[in-house]
Amino acid sequence: MKARVEKVVERGKVGDEYITGEEERQAFNKWTDGFTRQDHPTVIQVISDKNKNRDITGHVMPNLIYVSREKSRTSPHHFKAGALNVLIRVSAVMTNSPIILTIDCDMYSNDPKTPRRVLCYFSDQKVQSQIGYIQFPQRFHGINKNDIYGCEHKRLFKINAVGIDGLQGPNYVGTGCFFSRRVFFGSPSAFVSPEMPELSPTYNIVNKLIQSPEILNLAHHVAGCNYENQTQWGFKVGVRYGSLVEDYFTGYRLQCEGWRSFLCNPERAAFYGDAPISLIEVLNQNKRWAIGLLEVSFSKYCPLTFGCSFMGPLMGLAYAHYSFWPIWSIPVAIYAFLPQLTLLHGVTIFPKVSEPWFILYIFLFLGAYGQDLLDFIVGGGTFRRWWNDQRMWLIRSLSCHLFGSIEYFMKSLGISTHGFNVTSKILEEEQSKRYKQGKFEFGVHSPLFVPLTMAAITNLAALIFEILAILRGRSDFEGLLMQLLIMTFAIINCLPVYKAMTFSSNKGGIPRKTTLLSTFLAFALFIIAYVILKN
Repeated sequence: MKARVEKVVERGKVGDEYITGEEERQAFNKWTDGFTRQDHPTVIQVISDKNKNRDITGHVMPNLIYVSREKSRTSPHHFKAGALNVLIRVSAVMTNSPIILTIDCDMYSNDPKTPRRVLCYFSDQKVQSQIGYIQFPQRFHGINKNDIYGCEHKRLFKINAVGIDGLQGPNYVGTGCFFSRRVFFGSPSAFVSPEMPELSPTYNIVNKLIQSPEILNLAHHVAGCNYENQTQWGFKVGVRYGSLVEDYFTGYRLQCEGWRSFLCNPERAAFYGDAPISLIEVLNQNKRWAIGLLEVSFSKYCPLTFGCSFMGPLMGLAYAHYSFWPIWSIPVAIYAFLPQLTLLHGVTIFPKVSEPWFILYIFLFLGAYGQDLLDFIVGGGTFRRWWNDQRMWLIRSLSCHLFGSIEYFMKSLGISTHGFNVTSKILEEEQSKRYKQGKFEFGVHSPLFVPLTMAAITNLAALIFEILAILRGRSDFEGLLMQLLIMTFAIINCLPVYKAMTFSSNKGGIPRKTTLLSTFLAFALFIIAYVILKN
């Protein structure tokens, strides 16, 4: 199949030997010389029609329809949110089923009982009119034993979701979610009528054939890139625009309108998907999330104001907890550099061991990490996975959250713009082997790695310097103990970075260019701190 696809792409057309029917010929005739990923007409192909197709046992096959929305370089389009809105409209025209499932393209169903579980919720007369969607936790296969990149996101998909399920329900995480079609057309008490009656969730098209010219022409029309002009799609109807994290923003807006959601977390996973296996892909994905979350935080829909007003303070704070995630980069960056630079110059910034405040610092540190570990273990995790998860939280704060915040604020000032990068989950044999062995995969030079490598170098240099000072009797050990503890904790978390600095990039290590640049910047930071502290 791979060879056939490559041959077709090379030739620029699908040969007659691959076409089995007139319907396929009509679909492939749209593939002309001007057909590109960024510029092409709408393609809608009915692959399976329940009125015609049956399986080998004679049972009716469900409708299966391929949709590729129109793209145009001259017309703006909203990435994933725009694609979902096209699918909502096309499905309304062709089937108008009352329940919609959204899953990522790398996910597959793992439990045939999942639809039945969902119908139990939607059939409950007590909450039927309020149910907007049923969210299943995102689960992944192929994650290595100790989940070195924290891709499981146990807090996001399970621990926190269980908590807010007792309020108004969990947030939408972009996949593994069953929606009521009605939820996309206004609040439970106020219906927003679409511009065409055929798109209404109450419109009945059961008796129409999905391959009739009337249906297909209308489906092509609503999938056009200019269809949404001067309409309410993306603002009051459908999946909402305005953030790169359209899933978070859409679920948030729906719950602000009064819809409820429910978490369905059966022991057997409903769906499984792929997780990225290289650090750069993990960080790029999280940087996109960081930008999208800040777009919500600093808009008129800020959860601390808009959210608290419409959902109450508890749900508003729950959504704010996510939307302000990237801001954690500020305190983490301060702790990664300030205690170390001041220690190099013999400056004390924390209480001494003999002072009562020292006990408070230790209590807060151990209490916070202890509670975090307890939540993780109760949620079905292990100590090693928890350790890797907290390490990745620190790594993300010093890389993708920091750069995502900078990129967002620069874009807000009109200095730069950002694009949408799809996370690559392509497996390479050597890369996959290193991942299974639990080795961090850097491999390429990226600005995202520079602050992280700088922090590793600065902490190690400061610790060595202080140990030598203690041995020579030139250090106030009692006054600098807290800084020593922070550096030791940082160095233990940075062990994968030190290992990666000793390997070449083709073995997953940090490229020499990144190491040299980080060393130079760390030294420059030391000089700046010296000048400031001296004055």
